[in-house]
Amino acid sequence: MKDESRDLRDRTKEFALRVIHIYSALPKSAEAQILGKQVLRSGTSVGANYREACRARSKAEFVAKVGDCLKETR
Repeated sequence: MKDESRDLRDRTKEFALRVIHIYSALPKSAEAQILGKQVLRSGTSVGANYREACRARSKAEFVAKVGDCLKETR
């Protein structure tokens, strides 16, 4: 595995952990929880999608899965 992909794995994991920490610090109001859960799902799926992309069987599959990561970040 390349150092760059390892670095991105570490960075996406760190990002997910920061999103979890922020979510846990949100107020318990319904509005904050609804919005927070969406951010939580999106923020934690970036790393999961990237890890899945690293296990792609072809270059085209890798590109498609990285595209999923980009969608989640938006």
